[in-house]
Amino acid sequence: MNNEKAKTHGKARSKEWPKVRKDYLKKHPKCFICLGITHLNVHHVQSFASHPELELEESNLITLCENKGGGINCHLAFGHLGNFKSINKDVREDAKIWRLKILNRPKLIKGVWVYP
Repeated sequence: MNNEKAKTHGKARSKEWPKVRKDYLKKHPKCFICLGITHLNVHHVQSFASHPELELEESNLITLCENKGGGINCHLAFGHLGNFKSINKDVREDAKIWRLKILNRPKLIKGVWVYP
């Protein structure tokens, strides 16, 4: 089994997937959680393995990064709950919560924690 089919649990991707992925990244060019712009992944909210019929549906997609910016691999941590053999059915809701936490995290300025 080739590497791509291994990642999709043996299911073949639609020939339209590369275009849908590219177009989605043009519209959503940042990680939804940390706003990272490198190593982006178009993650399926309802997994492709379980719901191949939703593969090309924009409403089933969310941009998550794998760049470990700030110590976080958002795709692994939030899309798969820390294990690529798992899924997070609440990824969209969790992403909203954590995006706010990350955007509003305190910063250490001259030895003092400053909260936005």
